Amino acid sequence: MDEISLRYDVTRRDLAKGRNLLVGAVAAPLVLGGLPLIVFFTLMFIFGATPPAAAAFLFFGLITGAIGFLIGLGVSGYLGYRRANWTAEMRERIAADGIRAEEIEWFKNELRSNERRSLKEISARDALLADAYRDTLATRLTATRIIKSSKRELQLMQRRQQKLKQLGTQSSKDFQETLARDIAKIDSINKEAKVMLAEAETRLQMVEAASVRGSAVADSELVLKKLSARATELPLALEEAKMAEEIRAELEKEGH
Repeated sequence: MDEISLRYDVTRRDLAKGRNLLVGAVAAPLVLGGLPLIVFFTLMFIFGATPPAAAAFLFFGLITGAIGFLIGLGVSGYLGYRRANWTAEMRERIAADGIRAEEIEWFKNELRSNERRSLKEISARDALLADAYRDTLATRLTATRIIKSSKRELQLMQRRQQKLKQLGTQSSKDFQETLARDIAKIDSINKEAKVMLAEAETRLQMVEAASVRGSAVADSELVLKKLSARATELPLALEEAKMAEEIRAELEKEGH
């Protein structure tokens, strides 16, 4: 499997799309509600020479402004929903090859409150330690996602294996053997991810302690490199296993 095909980098076009959705969601109520008010207030000053005419322009301005504001809220909700989906999609794409330190901002909502607080405090004290902390946070997030994803894949494959056993055909037996190998592989990935998570949790405590003591992290640099390597290799291995299973599922459908 070519690793390059599974890697994804955020482009300017991606960022522009997210920014436009956010701006649209914020601006919609203001524009749709404020524009009618501006138009009718302008007309009132131009043509509202008499009190009844001015009152009429003011009344219609307030009514259309209120209607526009409500429509704007609806548009804002729709654009906000689209941006939430866009953000979730971007996170999945980014995480497919392992989360990197520079991508932590995308996953701030997945950080624990104490991790966010520690990152802020360490960043204010020591840039080198902050980099190490971000790298380890990225590893922790990657490991957590792999554990959840591999557990879900294991459950799906095991249910699929049970269905194949009920068929009892020769082709289903062949697929069972293939599925058994895939299950063993994903189970291995799950176990390794749990080890990686434990190592990352330990590493986070080490960096926090080093920050309090004011010491460097050179003595544990090899541990960090080991974690970073796993954080890259495991999600790629999981994606490869999932893709292989999808292909086999399609072949099985064609065979039936």
